[in-house]
Amino acid sequence: MKIILDSKITFPEYGFTKIERMSTDNCQILYTCENCNENLKPNNGDCCVYCTHVTIPYPPI
Repeated sequence: MKIILDSKITFPEYGFTKIERMSTDNCQILYTCENCNENLKPNNGDCCVYCTHVTIPYPPI
């Protein structure tokens, strides 16, 4: 099975999106938007921002 690491991350407040490569060796707790410098955080129960805010499911670490 091929693991896809590139996914679109979206800031829900205003819809800014960017294609990012998800890490395979650690969870990313914060993601800083290059457009507005705001930080995204994971939802309660999610381990990282990629579990919460991307279009392709985060691969298991």
